[in-house]
Parts: sequence; structure tokens; C-alpha cells
Amino acid sequence: MDIVSIILIVAGLILFETVSSIDNAVINAEVLSTMSQKARRWFLLWGLLIAVFLLRGLLPWAIVWAVNPSLGPIGSFTAALSSDPAVAEAIESSKHILLAGGGIFLVFLFFHWLFLEPKNYGLRGERFFHSKGVWFYAVVSIILAVIVWLAIHKDPLMAFGAVVGSTAFFITHGFKENAKYAEEKLMNKGNTGLSDMSKILYLEVIDATFSIDGVVGAFAFTLSVPLILLGNGIGALVVRQLTISNIDRIKKYIFLKNGAMYSIFFLGAIMLLDGFGLNIPSWFTPFVTALVVGYFFLKSKKALA
Repeated sequence: MDIVSIILIVAGLILFETVSSIDNAVINAEVLSTMSQKARRWFLLWGLLIAVFLLRGLLPWAIVWAVNPSLGPIGSFTAALSSDPAVAEAIESSKHILLAGGGIFLVFLFFHWLFLEPKNYGLRGERFFHSKGVWFYAVVSIILAVIVWLAIHKDPLMAFGAVVGSTAFFITHGFKENAKYAEEKLMNKGNTGLSDMSKILYLEVIDATFSIDGVVGAFAFTLSVPLILLGNGIGALVVRQLTISNIDRIKKYIFLKNGAMYSIFFLGAIMLLDGFGLNIPSWFTPFVTALVVGYFFLKSKKALA
């Protein structure tokens, strides 16, 4: 991999991690506003270390291990740093399983937003889809059925990977819904219901849940775990900075969420196409991400004028 490709991949990962974590930053900022200064400093320091090194660091390796169980936990940890052709071949030969699961996860995430989540309507047609929320379950069920049917003919494990991606989506979605409910209760009651330590633990759970989206999407950019760790880690640093400084300003860019979700859809589609054997150039994923996010950023800026 040449240096230009590496720079493009890392830049794309930083942009994707930052934009896709805006909701997380908003929740963090709102909950932190109810905490003491000491607790805020503790979370912004140690919470950052946990978010970057523990969650976004270990989760990619855990995924590689799950897809390549023959490597074992230690082998999976060192695989990305190894120049052994046999290790590289093992990861390459099983990547379609990972890509199928990650692609389904991201596509489901997009359609859930399109059909069911409240939003600022950025494109024509979004209002229509939002008014037909019940279609979400039919659409994702049909998509899963089609992908599984096609994947069975390529590799039954790829079909299983797609089912695992669907399962992971609904599990993490349940945690997110519970987190939103808990946040509403917390903000309605002020800071009387929970101690600062309880709020810190709550924010760590939120970070863990939201980090899954970023890590899964990162595999659309590259299978290199060190690059994922670098790009997502810097993105997490940017999100933390937004949390403590410019979150109100960022919230004014009302279509950034739309940009994040459309980029998630394209990343999911790229992962599925790549899993089925279509060779996607390394520059294409960061290019599409920058193009989509840039369009909705400019649209948000225009709305502010």
C-alpha cells in the first residue's frame, strides 16, 4: 500500500468517525453539563483513553479474530502487524465473511434512520420514506433474504456473516434506544437522580455502543487494523474536542447527520459489493465519504445563511 493510499484511508476514517459520532458528542455534552467539574475532567481524560485504546483498539482485533478463529486471540492481535504472506492470505480469504456482516449492519443502520428516526429533511423523498416507517422491517427483511440467498452460493459462512450483521444491528439498536430513554429521564430530572460516577459509567456504555458503528464502517476503508486504530482514534479525539468546545455550533449544521447516514449507506453497499468479489479501489471509499459529507455540510451552511 503506497503512502497516498494510506493518507486517503486515514483521512477518510477520521472524517467518517467524526461525522458519525456527532450524536454521541451531543449526548456526552448534555450529560456532562449536569456533572461536577472534577467528574467532567475525569471523563474527558480517562474516558478518552478507554474510548480510543480499549474500545476502538480492541474491537477491530476482536472482529478479525471472530472471522479468523484459526489465528487465535494472540495471532489475530499480531496478524495486522505481521508481514507473513500466510497470515495476509488467511485474512484476505475470509474477508468476504466480515464484509457481508459489516455491510448488512450498515445498510440496516441507514434504512432505520431513513424510515424511523426523526430528522431534518435534506433530500427530496426523505419525508415520504419517514411517513412509511412500517416499511422498514419489510425492506431490511427482503434485503437480508436476497443477500443470504446470493451468499450461500458463494460461501455458506458468508451467508452466516450476513445474519450475524443483522443480529448485531438489532442488539446494538436495543442498547441505543435504552440509552436515549435513560438520557431523557436524566435530563428531565436534572442531576438529582444519579451520582457523577453513575453518569460516567452511563457515558462509557454509550461510547461503547456508538463505537461499534464507526469500527464496522472502518472495514469498508481498509482491513488494516493499525490504520483503523489510527483513523478512528484521531476521530475520537476530534469528537471529544467538539464535546467540550463547539457542540452548540456543530448542532447548527442540521444536515450533517444526513451526510453521516448517507455515507453509512454507501459504505455498507461498498462492503457488500466487495464481499461478492467486485474490486473497489482503495481511494474510492474515502472519496465517496468526503463527497457525501461535504455536500451536506455545504447544504447546512447554506441553511444557516
